[in-house]
Amino acid sequence: MANTRDFLFELGVEEMPSAPLNNAVKQLVSLMGKGLDEAGLAHGAIRVISSPRRLAVLVSDVAEATEEIHSVLRGPSAKIAFDAEGNPTKAAEGFARRFGLTASELVRREDADGTEYVFAEQNTPSEPALPILTRVCEGLIPSIQWPNYRSQRWGSEHATFVRPVRWICCLFGEEVVPVSFADVVSGNTTRGHRVLSPGEHLVASTDAYEDVLESAHVLSAERREQVIREGIAKVESELGVRVDTPAKVFDEVVNLCEWPTVLVGHFDEEFLNVPSEIICESMLSNQRYFPTYDAEGNLTRAFVVVSNGDPKASATVIDGNERVVRARLYDAKFFYVEDLKVDLEVFRERLASVGFQQKLGTVLQKSDRMEDLALAIAREAHLGAHAASSAQRAAHLAKADLVSSAVVEFTSQQGVMGGYYAIAAGEEPEVAAAIRDHYRPRFAGDDLPEGIAGCIVAVADKLDTIAGMFAIDEPPTGSKDPFALRRSAIGVLNILRTRLKCGYEAIVDAALEGYLEQGLEFDKDAVAASVCAFIKGRMAQMARDEKVSADTVAAVSDGDVTVPVHFFELAHALEEARANDREAFTNLATAYARAAHLADAELGIEVDRNLMGDAELALLDATDAARDEVASALDARDFKAVIAALAALRGPIDAFFDDVMVMDEDLAVRENRLRLLNRFESVFAGIANIGEMARK
Repeated sequence: MANTRDFLFELGVEEMPSAPLNNAVKQLVSLMGKGLDEAGLAHGAIRVISSPRRLAVLVSDVAEATEEIHSVLRGPSAKIAFDAEGNPTKAAEGFARRFGLTASELVRREDADGTEYVFAEQNTPSEPALPILTRVCEGLIPSIQWPNYRSQRWGSEHATFVRPVRWICCLFGEEVVPVSFADVVSGNTTRGHRVLSPGEHLVASTDAYEDVLESAHVLSAERREQVIREGIAKVESELGVRVDTPAKVFDEVVNLCEWPTVLVGHFDEEFLNVPSEIICESMLSNQRYFPTYDAEGNLTRAFVVVSNGDPKASATVIDGNERVVRARLYDAKFFYVEDLKVDLEVFRERLASVGFQQKLGTVLQKSDRMEDLALAIAREAHLGAHAASSAQRAAHLAKADLVSSAVVEFTSQQGVMGGYYAIAAGEEPEVAAAIRDHYRPRFAGDDLPEGIAGCIVAVADKLDTIAGMFAIDEPPTGSKDPFALRRSAIGVLNILRTRLKCGYEAIVDAALEGYLEQGLEFDKDAVAASVCAFIKGRMAQMARDEKVSADTVAAVSDGDVTVPVHFFELAHALEEARANDREAFTNLATAYARAAHLADAELGIEVDRNLMGDAELALLDATDAARDEVASALDARDFKAVIAALAALRGPIDAFFDDVMVMDEDLAVRENRLRLLNRFESVFAGIANIGEMARK
């Protein structure tokens, strides 16, 4: 076994933003592993250590040289490789060329099967690790991708990187590996924390690297996260609060420091009278401060700061951050107070100058359509007059806050601020809640609107957008969905399924009617069909995401059950029925598929009993009985009973196909049997095409 050493490659740079740093970290292991593997250099585990100023890769047990390789590759038989005069053929020349050889360098010999073949023999000598490591590192650096960030020439005439490269530390054990990039040459030094341990620090060997970093006040990302979480836990315990640490902001904070210190500041009590949402967004988005909440869930004056400075200067750091947050929060308070001076109807009128989409008009026009659509949804869901009235009022005002100063500054608080302004204006609480919640669900796993009115307005908002984009022939494509129509459709379906319990086809029609009244020209029937197909496709995908089998989803999608709650109930009932007796269910599905294949809809379903034998009569009676049971079960929305009624047809249909020749020579008998199969198939019609679930 070859001797091994550990390997270190550290690229030192000016401070990188969090996003590109995370992207680079994700790439480094694969890039280094690929480079070493392609070079044939054996190695052990690969780890990445990162901070805002460095990207480092540690590789354990790297071989000091590649293995010497002797390869023997068999080619065509000698009879094919050489002609009668012993001259190489094109087959021999082509085989030799693949391995950088000439035909004369091929070896002829008999193989184990007794046939003479030509062989290409190659010797790949061992290569020392050092030049390989140089090539791998110099190839790795420009291979790093920077999505949404631009690599630039930072004083170098040729090399580009996301930030200026300041140093390279590259060691193979104790030996420096020569690496050059952007006019920077590798050595055996790293750099410490800018304030606490400035300047260069000697790294005597790869094994010492992490200890040197820590002595120079630089912690790995894992250690920084640990220190921050421990500090936050201490704050929570001492103050009796809960610190809000959104994952995205927390990860960014981890990547903004090398030696973190968790500190607590306080803002002025007057800001507690401002909506907590904009206070928190200001702190999180602008300054990366973590807000705190008391046991009742109320925002407190305390906020958490993660400092990258000298812990001895904590008091100064806290004071400085309190000054910064005070200025930010004064701005938020000013926007809120000024907005309260403006009537919501005035805000709404200003929506006439805000474009929704070039072809679909303004946001004010969208608001008008949402009002009408909210009433249509309330009717379809069979809700009372109060819910309908609240939803209509909420839809009327839902978009008004888009032109408010607070939302212009804090765009993510659209809807939320509208809810506050509605309460201040004396609107009913359910109206304010609906305005606040109507953007929900905003992403996968997000909460649905709390109240019924909010659910109605949310569906109206999302469905209006979907219908409009389809009406102007701009549906989502495989790679483009700028208006997030797929996400909107899923949100609509989740609300309809769990809260409103109604279908989407009638309200799609109402949504399109709103655009027609606005003057938009399109084929309403064709667009409605496209929108419904799109929504049904999302519903089918949701069912598959719930682990419903693809064939079951296909079967239900082929039916007429489109009300979301019923669609999913039917799909799960079919899955359960098949799981309980797979063989019987598969046989029924197979028989149905056979019947559907033979059926001739033009013949109708009226049959002549006088032309039937025992098996036919038995199937007829069972079919009529099942039809009545299915109808009753559908009225009760008892899909398990529906499936049970259909399953009872398995015996009669099996007996029919066993005993009866459908395509009889007698035309009258044949057509009567086809009508019977039509009658049998009609029981399943509109429920599911269970032939899709036959064993393939």
